[in-house]
Parts: sequence; structure tokens; C-alpha cells
Amino acid sequence: MNLKHAVLIFFLVAGSLISCSKKVHPVATESETVKKDSIAEKKVVVKKKAREPLPKVISVNDLSAKKTIDGRYYYDLQGHRYWRNNKDGKYYLFNKAMYADDAYKPN
Repeated sequence: MNLKHAVLIFFLVAGSLISCSKKVHPVATESETVKKDSIAEKKVVVKKKAREPLPKVISVNDLSAKKTIDGRYYYDLQGHRYWRNNKDGKYYLFNKAMYADDAYKPN
């Protein structure tokens, strides 16, 4: 009886391994390949727009600008920070020379 069970288990395991290895891979028809080729040919090349240059000086209403803790006004535009000049009231693009300039120091 053990031999019958062992042979039965062997054939079940062997049959399941063989049946799992046979996978169906359908072949693409000619019409499908033509459709894929026509889609690939119709791709449109999209060119990036040139970036507009950032202005060095802008005029902003102080109500729309933000205020830091120390009292200086700043305005963010397109990822760049502009700081308020206390002498003329305009906002200038940040540079390292602003640290020494008295016009940009807090009130």
C-alpha cells in the first residue's frame, strides 16, 4: 500500500511540475505589429521652452511680501528670494553683498 501511495504522489508531483512549465505565449499577429509601428512613427518631439531670465529688481507691495523675525521684508518668486532695500523700497535678487550693505539690515 505504501508503494501505491508513493507512486501516486510521484505522478501527481511530476504532472503538476510538467503542467506548470507549459505556458502559452501567443504570437503577435501582423496587424498588431503594424499598429505598434504606426504609433511609434507618430510620436511628436516636444521642445522645452527657454527659461525667461529673472529680473534683478522687482516692485512688490509690502502687504504681499513676507516679514522675517528680525523685521526684514522678502518676496519669493520662481524659487528665488528677493530682499527689500530700505532706501528705495524695491526688492532685489539675493546676493552675498547684501550682508554688508546697510540698506538691507533690519530696522
